[in-house]
Amino acid sequence: MRIILLLLVSAMASSGCFNTKPFKQIQTNNPEFLPNTVFIYYKDSSYPMFKGLREKYQLDTIFDGEKDEFKRILLLRHWIFKTIPITPNGVVLKSQDNSAESILDDALKGNTFHCAYFMIVNAEIMNACGFMARVINADEGENNLPGQIAHHGTDEVWSNTYHKWFFSDAMFDLHFEKNGTPLSALEIRDEYLKNKAADVVMVSGPDRTPIDTTLDKYRRSKEIFTRVFRWIAWFKQQDIYSNWDNGISYMVMFEDEYFNTHKWIRVDGKPHWAYGTKYLILVKDRNELYWTPNTITSGVKINSDKANIKLNSYTPFFKTYQMKESPGGDWKDVPDSLEISLAKTKNEFFFRSMNQQGVAGAEHRVVIEQ
Repeated sequence: MRIILLLLVSAMASSGCFNTKPFKQIQTNNPEFLPNTVFIYYKDSSYPMFKGLREKYQLDTIFDGEKDEFKRILLLRHWIFKTIPITPNGVVLKSQDNSAESILDDALKGNTFHCAYFMIVNAEIMNACGFMARVINADEGENNLPGQIAHHGTDEVWSNTYHKWFFSDAMFDLHFEKNGTPLSALEIRDEYLKNKAADVVMVSGPDRTPIDTTLDKYRRSKEIFTRVFRWIAWFKQQDIYSNWDNGISYMVMFEDEYFNTHKWIRVDGKPHWAYGTKYLILVKDRNELYWTPNTITSGVKINSDKANIKLNSYTPFFKTYQMKESPGGDWKDVPDSLEISLAKTKNEFFFRSMNQQGVAGAEHRVVIEQ
């Protein structure tokens, strides 16, 4: 009888009934989370203005049926390019304020605009549709260059698909790519300073068609266009729809060797007015410029057969976190802090952030095994 009992105990132990091996978290290759430590973005209170913009111009119909997020961004940009006339000879006709709605209203009446207005509309349209965008100024920093652009107001947009910021210009309906990956403004600058962007492709439109020159009457080449990224200023206050600061924004710039060994010269032949003022903010860490919106970081504490998971992200217009328990499972809303029972030897959980406009961030995976 004793032998039978020992055999039963042995069988139960081997089957896992007495398995007391502790649970531990397994390292996973999640998208990198970089916090926002420099910039000011829209508060949720400004969202109703974006909702009105979205409904007035029926922005959802522009990308209706398109599932690919990056293609949706490009379709919106193309619509702006086709809707707003570019001003001839630097003359601009505009209304009383600089809101995207006002600019679009006047564009539909035939009024024309230069790059600063395309910059504003592109940023606000993207934000209205849940795609994080920010305005930047790019400048050549020299005078009397052949085919000179001098300076340019434009945008960067956050791509959840590529998990990176990329330069996206609505005035010319273009961006730059390297090996099929869209480039940020600072990456374009790197490529220009390295070899005048020889390894970069200039692409246009929703289909990402390679082009040799811009589509305006000046037909500027890739080399000339990328030259304008030698000096890049990001607006510290990116909530320009509701907080323009009387037209003077704090400018954030990357302080590297090029910045310290060259002088930023404006079209009047003088150094930029921001030198030596409180409005120029210098950062040495690229990660401070290229923080990661809509990206989750998590803290996991395991207590016996339960896991306490704390989620954190910087998701503009945040609505909720969501979780699913298998790659093909259904997403469900969850709080930022939750306790989960560990019912299997290998437990796999997927999380994402969701904003008010229905755009989901990158998936974040937590794996806990015995």
